[in-house]
Amino acid sequence: MANKNQQLEVPSIPSLGFAPEAYERRYVSEVNGALNGYFRNLISTLGALFGIRGGKFLNNPHGAFQDSTDQVAANTTTAYPITFNTTDFSNGVTIASGSRITVVDSGIWNIQFSIQFTNTTNASQDVDVWFRVNGTNAANSNSRFGFAPRKGVGDPYHTIAAMNYFLTLNANDYVEIMWRPTDVGVTIEQYAASASPTRPAVPSAIATISFVSNLPTI
Repeated sequence: MANKNQQLEVPSIPSLGFAPEAYERRYVSEVNGALNGYFRNLISTLGALFGIRGGKFLNNPHGAFQDSTDQVAANTTTAYPITFNTTDFSNGVTIASGSRITVVDSGIWNIQFSIQFTNTTNASQDVDVWFRVNGTNAANSNSRFGFAPRKGVGDPYHTIAAMNYFLTLNANDYVEIMWRPTDVGVTIEQYAASASPTRPAVPSAIATISFVSNLPTI
């Protein structure tokens, strides 16, 4: 059965005790009754789990993080990890050292990012964004985003860079989202909440990660 928090109740294992040496109808009836109740509850639980909306009872590992600060690159020859200072959701996934998205369980994971870039220069610029696992670049994980020149003094060009990617991770592995611009005038910006009309703040970076599957054994 399910409660209001959409958690399935695991049927309690019946206590059958020890069988008497000689046949006793009362004991057999009690055992049959206990097993009957147990299997009825088990079938009800499995029916809810495998029903057309059974996925609502699954509690898969996941994480969602964002950052509320501006992030800059000191030069164009260094790879910089994107950092996060706010945890929105965390179930088997945590942030370590500000940038390391760390998983508890091994498996295939889907990681996604949304980054608010600005270009303050008068020329077109590019930014590379890719993934590292335990400090090593993930092969073929890079994306290159192009930005138009700024619109005017004090009015930079704004754009969102977004991507999702599947990664195979082992327990306690960590993922970092790395970036490198072609000019230090390209930055990752946050924006405060606005009025007229009221609008929420713009995080400089958002990352989500969700468990997809256990690792194949074949």
